[in-house]
Amino acid sequence: MLRRLLSLGFWVFLTVSSAALFPVALCIWALTAPFDRRRRLLHRFTCLWASLYTWLNPAWRVEIEGRDRIRRDAAYVIVANHQSLLDILVLFRLFTHFKWVSKIENFRVPFIGWNMSLNRYIKLRRGDPASIERMMRACETTLAEGNSIMMFPEGTRSPDGSLRAFKHGAFTLACAARRPLLPIVVDGTAHALPKRGFVLQGRHQIRIRVLDEIPYESFADLPVEDLTQQVHARFQKELGASALR
Repeated sequence: MLRRLLSLGFWVFLTVSSAALFPVALCIWALTAPFDRRRRLLHRFTCLWASLYTWLNPAWRVEIEGRDRIRRDAAYVIVANHQSLLDILVLFRLFTHFKWVSKIENFRVPFIGWNMSLNRYIKLRRGDPASIERMMRACETTLAEGNSIMMFPEGTRSPDGSLRAFKHGAFTLACAARRPLLPIVVDGTAHALPKRGFVLQGRHQIRIRVLDEIPYESFADLPVEDLTQQVHARFQKELGASALR
């Protein structure tokens, strides 16, 4: 019962704080849009907004490894595994510039989704070939403008935290746009907030590990299917190693 009450308090705080912070985001957007076409300042504020929920929750200890591997002037296709809804919050803790690719339903969420639209994150309607094609074109344009793209190649959250098969979209994009891949391993969020349910699960260590980037030149001649499998195997290895720690 205590855990349920604490969880309710967390979601109420998230809702109320989002209602309070969205007007701030709107003001930042209005003031900076004429000269900040990449929405860098607004995204930085969004990183702060999202990070509040892990900073203020003593049950979630977030450890970030390899942040120094991120080149600030690079436009990556960033790929991360997807264990939980919390992955989105903890990945904002990187405080690096990127545009999310997210299902269109998320953009309809009051305040949070509206802020996603202000940031010009990229919408995707799952299972719709036309939407997928538009998303890929938008990603290529966004990369050409100097922004990194953040994608979950599993497509959806894992039901039990185990790594699912990767879809090839992110890797097709990296090949088409001739951009480096940046793998990021998220571990521990599945236990903190499982896929089914909204009850927070006590104290948990959450780790984000930024791996070495994969230069475009290293996979330029590789079939997309092989590239997808190789990166998936790398994630499996990293997650297996973390289980032994």
